[in-house]
Formats: sequence, C-alpha cells, structure tokens
Amino acid sequence: MENNCKIENFCICKCENKRTAVLEGSFVCMPGSLHIFALLNGKEFDTYAYIIPTGHGKREVEHHFELEWPMPEELITSLNFVLKDYVNDPMEIIDCTEEDIKEHLVETSLIHHIIGTSFDENNVGMILGWSFSMLKKPVSFEVLDEDGTQVKMSLRRTIQQRLVDRRAVEKENALVGFIISFEGNKEHSYRLKMTDGTHSSEVVLAADSVNRSMNFDKFMSFCRAINKKNIMLGLNYLRENGLISFFKRLSTGVPEETDYNAWFRRIRVTKDELLAQRNHNFSYRPLISLIVPVFNTPADFLNEMIQSVISQSYENWELCIADGSDESSDARKIVKKYAAEDSRIKVTYLKENYGISGNTNKALDLAAGEYTGLFDHDDLLEADALYEIVDSLQKTKHDIIYTDEDKLNNETKEFEAPNFKPDYDEDLFLSHNYITHFFVVKTEILKSVGGFDSRYDGAQDYDVMLKCIEKSSSIHHVAKCLYHWRMHRMSTAMNPKSKMYCYVAGQNALQAHYDRVGIKAKVEMQGKPLYGEYHTIYDVPDTLVSIIIPNKDHTDILKTCVNSLIKINQYHNIEIIIVENNSTEQKTFDYYKELQDCQKQVKVVTWEGKDFNYSAINNFGVKYAAGEYLLFLNNDTEMIKADALSEMVSLCARKDVGVVGAKLLYADNTIQHAGVVIGFSGYAGHVFNEIPNGKYYGYMTRDVMNGDLCAVTAACMMTKKTVFESVGGFDESFKVACNDIDYCLKVVDSGKHVVYNAFSLWHHYESKSRGYENSYEKIARFDQEVEKWQQKWMPLLIQGDPYYNPNFKIEDGPFILK
Repeated sequence: MENNCKIENFCICKCENKRTAVLEGSFVCMPGSLHIFALLNGKEFDTYAYIIPTGHGKREVEHHFELEWPMPEELITSLNFVLKDYVNDPMEIIDCTEEDIKEHLVETSLIHHIIGTSFDENNVGMILGWSFSMLKKPVSFEVLDEDGTQVKMSLRRTIQQRLVDRRAVEKENALVGFIISFEGNKEHSYRLKMTDGTHSSEVVLAADSVNRSMNFDKFMSFCRAINKKNIMLGLNYLRENGLISFFKRLSTGVPEETDYNAWFRRIRVTKDELLAQRNHNFSYRPLISLIVPVFNTPADFLNEMIQSVISQSYENWELCIADGSDESSDARKIVKKYAAEDSRIKVTYLKENYGISGNTNKALDLAAGEYTGLFDHDDLLEADALYEIVDSLQKTKHDIIYTDEDKLNNETKEFEAPNFKPDYDEDLFLSHNYITHFFVVKTEILKSVGGFDSRYDGAQDYDVMLKCIEKSSSIHHVAKCLYHWRMHRMSTAMNPKSKMYCYVAGQNALQAHYDRVGIKAKVEMQGKPLYGEYHTIYDVPDTLVSIIIPNKDHTDILKTCVNSLIKINQYHNIEIIIVENNSTEQKTFDYYKELQDCQKQVKVVTWEGKDFNYSAINNFGVKYAAGEYLLFLNNDTEMIKADALSEMVSLCARKDVGVVGAKLLYADNTIQHAGVVIGFSGYAGHVFNEIPNGKYYGYMTRDVMNGDLCAVTAACMMTKKTVFESVGGFDESFKVACNDIDYCLKVVDSGKHVVYNAFSLWHHYESKSRGYENSYEKIARFDQEVEKWQQKWMPLLIQGDPYYNPNFKIEDGPFILK
C-alpha cells in the first residue's frame, strides 16, 4: 500500500512500570480486513486499533484510526506501527528510533479523550468523553472557570465497550466514559481537570469543532434528555455523516448508513488468528456433525459450501450429506469427489426425493457427533464458526448454541443485512424464527424429537428448533456473524414471496408447539410486509386488574386517561385507583368527586408525603389494590386499541412472566416506548424512539413483535401483585428516576420474564405534568439516582444487556454499527 498516513497525535504515556502508546491519525485505502500492528523490538503485537472508514463502496476512502496500546514491560530499542490488510503489502504508519521514543514519552498515568462540549438554551454545559488511569485508579473531575474557580458540576459515568475491545481497559473497568453537566455560560471558557491521585491533566473546553448550530445543540440535548430518549450517540457519527444522515439514523434505528460489508471484512477473523485457533488444544473436543441435504445444487454454490467446512480452524467435524441429485448431475460428481478426498465427508445417495425434511433426516441418520449443526446446501460458514461453537462449550455443555448471521449477495459478492441477535429471547422466538442460522444442538436431543417433520416443510427448521428448545435447559448465543446465508434470485433471503408457503408452515409449527406444551393460544400471521412474523393471542383470564394512576392536578390530562379506560377498553374487570399527590386546584378535587359518584370502579386515595417520590406514591397505591394484577399507568396516557389491556393481561397470566410493557406512541403517532436497553448513557434507554408507527420499522422489525427485555417503562407497566410483593415493590430510595428499571431488574433476578407487548397500543403524552431534566438541578438529581442505580446493578452494567447485541456498542446509541 502507498504510504499516505497522517499522524494527528502520538505519545507514549509512562507511569511507574506501565506504558501505553496512544496513536491517532488517518490513511487512505480500500475498505477491508484492516489491522494495525506494533513491532516492538522486532516482535509483532496486535494493537486492536479502532479503524473506521469515512465512506462506502469499492473505492479507496479515508480511514481514521485510534489506538491505546498497553505496552509490554521491556526495554524499547525499536518501535514501529504498520497497517496490514492481508492482501497488499503492509503500510508503515510510524517508525520510531530511540530518540523519537524519548521525545514522545509523557509522564502521566491518565489517558483521555474529549468527544465534544456544548451548552443548551439554559446555559447548562455538557462534556462527553472518557478517561482512565493506567494505574487502575478512579479518575475524578473538576470544571474550572476562567479564574480557576471550581464550577458546580454533575457527573455520570458511562460504559465504553470499544475501549474493552481495544484491550485498553479490562471489562470490569469499562465504566470510564463520562457525561459532565455544569452550570456555566456559553460566552465564557472553561477547563476540565482530571486526576487519579497520582497525575492530573487539564483540557481547555473550547467550542467543539462541529458547527454549534441549533441542530448541534439538539444533538447534545438528545444525549442529555435521558427520560425522553435515554440514548447517547457518538459525535463521530455526526462529523462523518452530516446532520441529514444523523437524524435519519436517529429516527429509524437501522444501521443502513454503515457499509456492513467493509465493517465485517474489517473485524472478521484474521489469518494469524485462524492459525492460532488451529494450534489451540481444547480440553473438550466434541465431534460436530453438519447435516446438509443436497438436490441438484449449482456447482459453484456446492463447491463453496463444502470448502467453507474444509477450511474450518476446528477440525473435529463431519459433513453428513444426503444427496438426492440426479445421477449424472454436476452436484453428484462434486459430492463424490470430496467424499473420496476427505473421510470426514459422509454421504448417503438417495434413490428418490423425500422432500426437504425427509432428505435432511437421511443426513441426520449419518450423524455420529455429540452435536449437530443445521447447514443449507448453498450457504457458507465463516472459517472460525466451529471453533467459536466449541470454545463456548468449554465451561458449560450447552444443549443449544446459535450464532449471528448475515447474507451474502451472490451478484455483488458482498455481505449484507446482518442479523445481530439477542441472547435467547423466548418471546421473540415465539414471534418469528430469529435464530435461523447457525443452529447447533446436542444430537441426542435432535434425534429424540424425531428429526424433521415433512408436515412443516418450508419451516421445518422452526418446527424442529421449537421441539428441541422444549427439551433444552441451556441455550447459548455466540454474538458473532459466523454464518452467511446466500442471496440469489430464487432464495427466500432475496425474495420472500418466492416461498410464501414457508410462512404458513411456520404458523402451523408454532401452533403445534402451543398444543404440545398445553398453552391455550391462537397464532395469527402478521400481514404484508411482515412475512414470517406471528402474533400469539393467548386466552385472557377474567381477573381483576388494579390500575394505579398517580396524579397532581392536570385534570384534563387525567380525564383523557380515565375516559379511555372506561369508554375504549374492552377488558372490564378493572378498578382504577387514583393516588392524589399534593394537588392544589379545586377543579381537581371536583373531578375526583364526580368520578367516584359516577364510576363505582374508581377510588381516590391520598398520599400525604410532601416531596415527590414516585416509588413511595405507587407503593402506597398498591396497598388499596384488590386485583391480582397491577397496572402502573401515567396520568398522561390514553388507550388507543380496545384490546390493549387484554393483550397485557393475557401475557401477564403466563406463569413465567412477571412484567408486561406496552407500545407507547407520542401524540403524532411516532414511537415513544418499544422497550428499554440497559447501558445507554451509563443507565438505560428507550429504543426505536420517534419511528412512525406502522410506516417504518426498527432494527429487524423488533418494534412490531413481542419480545423479552431487561426492562420496560412504568408509564404503562403490568405486573402480578404476588411478584410485586415478593421483590419488595418499588425501591423508595429511587424517588424520581431509575425506579421502574430497578423494579424490572429485580423481577428478572427472581426468574421471571419482562415482556414487551407490541400489540398493546397506547398514547403517552409524556411528562406534560412534570417536565424533563432540562435544568442543572434536575440533571444533577437524576445523575445522583443513576449513580446509586449503578452501584446496585454494576455487574449487569459491565456484562451488558443480554437482549442487546454487543456488536452494537452501547456508547454509540441504538443499533449503530461503527
């Protein structure tokens, strides 16, 4: 490669015996499998640099890179950094002599990066960035004004997954990002002082390099308004893609602006890593059988499929092929050739076509492995697929393992449409077959369920997965794209309409699952264009639901809410408990009297506390609840669909469910709530915000399907009263924020599901009665509660939300791939 590298920053931070090389810059080249290596005294080390291209397509583009490389503790005689793409010759980024090294040595233990600064319309300053200590000490912060006087500030620490990926910090120390809010004036200048007790560093907080227009302020307020959107996006995306793309990104929640093909080739397993995998000796080395039905498969597809197995870095496999091809076909010749060359390829030649299920069962008959993987005849495995599967089995012999997948466009030869999946999500799987490929299961389980059933041809995998899951206790997800589903003109991947019968078969397979396990439910297929996605309608018990609505004045808002419960709602076995909270307007009390006189199911109870405490108010309301189920409902909500409450009750009635949340829409019918993800901005955040409901769909259309989550908002949240009491209700130390997320996590800890119901539809006119965290005092109060929440739930925050795929870095925002 031509050496066109530009270095923006290079230093070696040194403290005691520890050194970290910090390097930032850019270069121009073709997107691909790019890695930056350090040559320290002639020995090669991967620096795990973060490299991101600024453009897409099959052309040379500028790439920016950052690395923070913890250097080995040895005398440096030479240090080089080189870029490799495993195709072209390496590009030298920097070549340091001993004199260069001395010149760039900096005595400090602090590594930091300021992403950006801004002021909102209330003159509240905001600083985004990260900072960590090489000595693994906590870093403290001060904001200083022009006179060096300390300014009042509020700190929220955030997760930086990318620094963990870059080996700069350990996973348990990933809470090194920060959002600092402070009282200030946009006309003045400020400095940020950081210290770990050993060294200090100061940064001048000048206006950000991005033009600070109204839109930029909107971006920063987006990071700030946790209750409204709960998500923080990186400034780099704004810089690199512009405001139009940024706000499109914000509204759709789909990583369509990312060149996924370039991203995947950049992060996929390298030749060096494959070599290390081939030399690795696992203590547990199960035989993995890959079963493939072949029927006149095009020669190039078949060759590539078989080669992808032969190329596996884990070698204890067998490829079991049931070949129903014509005797004189190219496919039959290819299969015979490979079987003769490699004893691990086992073949049964079929004298007749038994259909997709029957042919697959013939391949299954050949399987002798402890585990069996389902593999299509025209698809591809990534070279480390089986290695990653086996690696995941070293501590626990899981019953089922599945991976992420993408699609290989056969015309462009590019990878597209990644399906980055959650860890096992029962309700999402009961909404559609999100697992698909790559699916590996203990062979004894697969054979015990009778293999594949021809009654469900077209969705035979969905059927067999449902049956295997019924018999499994441990299901593990490998969050890497290790399976490539080939897209060609007649494949379901490229043309869903080509196999509409598959979706009917899937509906029948799901209905059969409910019938087998004794759940009374009816499965409906969702309409165009949501092929293969299902709505399960469970039996609705006639159980009393206590609806608890805290209220302070705003009679018109409350009236809209109550009227919808009485006039729109078709589930009539309810009681409405309004918890009066320090109202001052006489018309509020007049409305209370009118309601109780006219509606026997309405009662008003008075909470005597003077300071607002959401948790205490709702706990107080529960004391008056006679219902088996509790619905916590904001006064600024309104039922849209008559079956919204029935939907929630039917899900909550399941024994394994502890909490049910709803889909909430703003007044303009864009999404306000379709689930919560733990980790955004160091806390939690809504996903799919502001997508027009029913017009556009969120990532993998998950906003229109039921699914399990760690948390949902208590603006409209149902729970069993027995569950509420068993986990101690709302934690009253969380007075304003974090209480609903904390409650949901306690329920998850108790072994129950928290389920988002996409079919329970409400308006949420959001916070009309209380306002947002838009003043410094409110922000500081919120940050204090978040800090308390972090201390309580630190292991989950560090580990990451199991229902959110780690390929989407939590510091970037929802479903952004960079």
